[in-house]
Amino acid sequence: MKTLMIDMDDVITTGNFNKLIEEYFNIKIDMSKITNYFYIQEIVEKDYEGFWNYVKDKNLYEGAPLFKDCYEVLEKLNKKYDIYIVTSYLWRHAVDVSGSCLSNKYYYLKEMLPFIDQTKYIFTTNKNIMKFDIKIDDRYVNLEGAEKKILFNNWHNKNEVYDDVIRVNNWKEIEEILL
Repeated sequence: MKTLMIDMDDVITTGNFNKLIEEYFNIKIDMSKITNYFYIQEIVEKDYEGFWNYVKDKNLYEGAPLFKDCYEVLEKLNKKYDIYIVTSYLWRHAVDVSGSCLSNKYYYLKEMLPFIDQTKYIFTTNKNIMKFDIKIDDRYVNLEGAEKKILFNNWHNKNEVYDDVIRVNNWKEIEEILL
């Protein structure tokens, strides 16, 4: 059985991080105009300490929907592949308040994808050192160590060009490729 690594953020769900930024800074984020992966840091630097104080007790995944067709496709893939959900839980610039994020991610995955074995959740910050037959992620750097690399199109990678990846826009395209 082939191993399949699937990223969580911006592949399975978007969570509520942008919503919290909009609430705290009283702004509206237009994702179609953002191409910088670190846009959050640029906004947050306006009131770094206050924002992270605001976010530290929030559940970024409460009520967050799965992407369209994600549940159904993952359920089918789970019968054919050895699936691991590999996700980062640390905010590099706010490590001390990241602990609740790990817990929130764990319980979100457990509730939303109950057919994925909980022992196959991997919480890390360095996915590129892991070897899998297939990797699905929205960041190219995280696809290292895979025979087949599937890049989930997103606002921050739409202008990047890579020759060694298969780009997908949704879960139905993943289903066509892997099933």
